[in-house]
Amino acid sequence: MTEQFIMTEEHKGQRIDKVLGALQDQWSRNQVQSFIDDGHLLVNGGTVKKTYKLKAEDVITVTPPEPEPLEILAEDLQLEIVYEDADVLVVNKPKGMVVHPAPGHTTGTLVNGLMHQVTDLSGINGVMRPGIVHRIDKDTSGLLMVAKNDVAHESLVQQLVDKTVTRRYTALVHGHIPHDKGTVDAPIGRDKKDRQKMGVVDTGKLAVTHFQVLKRYGIDYTLVQCRLETGRTHQIRVHMNYINYPLVGDPKYGPKKTMNIGGQALHAGVLGFVHPRTNEYMEFEAPMPAEFTALLEEVKSNYED
Repeated sequence: MTEQFIMTEEHKGQRIDKVLGALQDQWSRNQVQSFIDDGHLLVNGGTVKKTYKLKAEDVITVTPPEPEPLEILAEDLQLEIVYEDADVLVVNKPKGMVVHPAPGHTTGTLVNGLMHQVTDLSGINGVMRPGIVHRIDKDTSGLLMVAKNDVAHESLVQQLVDKTVTRRYTALVHGHIPHDKGTVDAPIGRDKKDRQKMGVVDTGKLAVTHFQVLKRYGIDYTLVQCRLETGRTHQIRVHMNYINYPLVGDPKYGPKKTMNIGGQALHAGVLGFVHPRTNEYMEFEAPMPAEFTALLEEVKSNYED
């Protein structure tokens, strides 16, 4: 639907993307810039540059493109939505579920479930990843924030970039960690010997994980809480393995002799962020899933001090 705006003296000299982003709160500055690039925004009937400075009485006409139809099957996966409003939602992803479709894997994902349960999702990441701001691994359970419009999406992504999002995970690792807390500050990148894995490499990106011991089980296992400062692929799994305390059940980074529990014992239990519209800090917590609790009971019965 075409919208028209007439500029006044107060808008004179300001950048067009900044002003329109303020006038229409469903559009981000990046969206306005894309409208300009793609010819969906005209000033006085003509095209302008993204850096255009407004003049009084400029007439801006915007005809946003029709949203690209999502070619993803909506599935009733009975997702546990912990919180939802007009801008964001928080979902508790079960272990074993992939976050978004990929070639050859287009059903049964979190996105398929969201398509069934949620009316609006942001489109910044395209048709295969609507609303997805960040991911957790298939076999990691726990909380994810999802954006319902592009403005919310950009706000949440910026918070991730600024390292202001609270993300705390519970993990069961092999070995007895003698100190109560610590920090792993080691760059993560693609493993040079195995391209299917990540690893600590000199050419990797900054990665920081803080951990605190919650419980020790003899000399064999330790329950820890990990807080992410950055969010690299497989970060906790790589960092804990790097300091010789690999996650229990991890088929990629764990020892050969580990428990066969269908993937790493890792749960994203706490998620906190500033709401994109209200600017209020919100924090959510999801209890450990039943299989993780059962695992701890088994370990406790066999290994507790």
